[in-house]
Amino acid sequence: MYATFFKRILDIIAALVGLILLSPIFLITWVVLLFVNKGKPFFYQSRPGKDEVLFDVIKFKSMTDETDKNGELLDFDKRLTKTGIFIRKYSIDEIPQLINVLKGDMSLVGPRPLLIQYLPLYNEFQRRRHSVKPGITGWAQVKGRNAISWDEKFTYDIWYVDNISFLTDIRIILMTIRKVLLKEDVNSAENLNMPYFEGNS
Repeated sequence: MYATFFKRILDIIAALVGLILLSPIFLITWVVLLFVNKGKPFFYQSRPGKDEVLFDVIKFKSMTDETDKNGELLDFDKRLTKTGIFIRKYSIDEIPQLINVLKGDMSLVGPRPLLIQYLPLYNEFQRRRHSVKPGITGWAQVKGRNAISWDEKFTYDIWYVDNISFLTDIRIILMTIRKVLLKEDVNSAENLNMPYFEGNS
């Protein structure tokens, strides 16, 4: 009953409260990024959600759109701005995803939505992460975030799928708040992104 009904109610209430409480940070970040990113404060990217249905995830834009002489985007570490480093360090870039939660694309807690190009690479065990809505935070994030391996991430994601409950979600939310405040398990600025998932050997 919780996973199919009450979880959605919790998501709506928490997202609304979160947006209200964080509105000063949201507005300040939006204004700053309007200037830093030349009028583009938000980053949109298509990601697979529940049942692998695609949706556009919304984040504050932490990188520029600079390209090389061939028109290809530069590596992320060359496009990451000082402002981008700051908002990632404090997870401010994740705040707009509360809008995704209100829309029903995401949940407050669930496996993080990954890149579309990973879809053909999953085995059946890993694919089970898409049997629930993706989340802003999740069991894998509070157990290590960018500091753990892909195998560990998938194991934690599937553990969550098999153990969804109100108490589990509250525990993950409280652990997330603690980690954000202490800035735990976030890689250094030059290695903020996980290496690409290349499938199973």
